[in-house]
Amino acid sequence: MGQFRTWVKYVEKGEFPSTTREFGVMRCNHCTDAPCIKICPTKALFKRDDGIVDFDGDNCIGCKSCMQACPYDAIYIDDETHTAAKCNFCAHRVDQDLEPACVVVCPTHSIWVGDLDDPESGISKLVSTQPTTVRSPEQDTGPNVFYLGADHAVLDPLAAPVDDTYIWARPDEQRLAAARDAGPADEPGRPRTTLNTAHPRPWGWRVTTYLWTKGAGAGALLLAALALIAGVDLGPVGRYVAPVLAILGAASTGALLVWDLKRPERFMYLFLRPNPTSWLVWGGVALCACTGVGGLWLLFGDMSVLRWAAIPVAVLTAGYTAFLFGQAEGRDLWQSPILFWHLIAQAGMVGAGALLVAAPFAGLDDDAGRFLAWALVASAAAHLLFLALEYGGRHSGRATAFAAHLVVRGRYARTFWLAGVLPVVVGAALALLGPAAGVAGGLLVQAALVAYESVYVRAGQDVPLS
Repeated sequence: MGQFRTWVKYVEKGEFPSTTREFGVMRCNHCTDAPCIKICPTKALFKRDDGIVDFDGDNCIGCKSCMQACPYDAIYIDDETHTAAKCNFCAHRVDQDLEPACVVVCPTHSIWVGDLDDPESGISKLVSTQPTTVRSPEQDTGPNVFYLGADHAVLDPLAAPVDDTYIWARPDEQRLAAARDAGPADEPGRPRTTLNTAHPRPWGWRVTTYLWTKGAGAGALLLAALALIAGVDLGPVGRYVAPVLAILGAASTGALLVWDLKRPERFMYLFLRPNPTSWLVWGGVALCACTGVGGLWLLFGDMSVLRWAAIPVAVLTAGYTAFLFGQAEGRDLWQSPILFWHLIAQAGMVGAGALLVAAPFAGLDDDAGRFLAWALVASAAAHLLFLALEYGGRHSGRATAFAAHLVVRGRYARTFWLAGVLPVVVGAALALLGPAAGVAGGLLVQAALVAYESVYVRAGQDVPLS
């Protein structure tokens, strides 16, 4: 109960007595260029020869990445199987030359299906001769569900926020919060959604935390390698602390990702049944490589080959999430062309901060202390610059602008400014005041990054998609 492969959305417009109620069927769009297939790490989602996007529950690990990739809110986690599910066009019926169940039960023949590639089919003639629309055409996924006569307010998820109640129920808290952020609901004649389904955020605090853990580990390893190449001796901090942080950071990131799976017992499918187009797979490879390089560094010391190998491994470990988030096409805030470099800056900041915390206990000389302090300052400055570029300029679309508003001026603004930005400025200043103050600065930037990532991950998922 409460889960829907297909559902009908209600939108009401106008003022009494001149009101209308519009309807729209929401479902999987069986996209020509389906982003859910690309991001799925185990090929649980696939396209059949007839164009149906189907799923294999036996391969699904419940990572929820497909839910982030779908711009149409069409995928959910089945409460019974704990795997991804969606409309699969009743593929089992199609294989028996039967129409999908929704077509059969519709009393007004409002749902048409057929072969769009056959110019003689009824659906092909209808689409070619009538003005039709699709949902979220700007996503360029090639949706194959066409709407004839559907109102814009039904198809645009931002055009009709929910009121404080539905016709027969109360909206979920996430939709209510998004409606409050969208502006006053009592604007005369404003379209309002009066029936829809709940779509909670797929990813939560574990993904937020993993962005910090892998950043700190990769950043520490990267700085230790760069210090050696620059001729700066970090002593025990570079010899032992940095590789230990790399191992712990990568290992804890992996543990968090497995913990977040709905079918964690299947986590090895990531490597046994990999989809090479998914950056979740390559992220797993990067985490293993980071653990391996950190282990070799710890065992054999900072050999020349290791310091050079550590740089690309650390950079990939810190930055691969930019490519994973880039595949999450349903989350426009995450589609930033500068996210990769932003993640590297964040890794440098928290990596330097972590090494500064250990520095007073390792007896570092002044050159080593200055190297770490200025590494933190430079990385923090780059992080703040990327924040300014991300949120201060024009945005590529309404969904991105809406999410950015949540971060800098909406419900997350207090956390963003007071817990995510201010501690970075203070931490960078403290890093330059000596070893004791550097410890405080190093700890502050850790907390600041966790606070920022919690805002970033939530805001990206708070924009309605249906």
